[in-house]
Amino acid sequence: MGEQPQPLAANLGWLLGQASHALKTELTAALEELGVSPRGHHVLSTALQGSYTQTELAQTVGLDKTTMVVTLDELERLGLAERRPSASDRRARIVAVTPAGEAKVREAEAIAARIQADVLAALPGRERQALLDGLARIAAGEH
Repeated sequence: MGEQPQPLAANLGWLLGQASHALKTELTAALEELGVSPRGHHVLSTALQGSYTQTELAQTVGLDKTTMVVTLDELERLGLAERRPSASDRRARIVAVTPAGEAKVREAEAIAARIQADVLAALPGRERQALLDGLARIAAGEH
């Protein structure tokens, strides 16, 4: 990333944007070898945590409706997920992860953990968890 311009060195938005871009670029390249995008990985790993409708999953992951449809179309084409009728609402579809999708999530999690550890290695050990905890609170809207 290089040296930061002085006015931006303390600008949280700029710093988060730069860090996010660097991490996303590295993660995208690494997951490309598995044939899945970071967005696809997020959808699959979240869908494994419960029984989500397509709309609920989009809200949970933070995707708009169109992006979710495109993502699920791709995951279905790859045989990693399926849309199944909901038992409680015949109009809704539950997103189910296939066994191939579960295997892909395990592989992607290992890659993501390695990249995250590499990125966090720039910080002293005691600061790593503090950074993650603080960002989690910010992302949850805790002010």
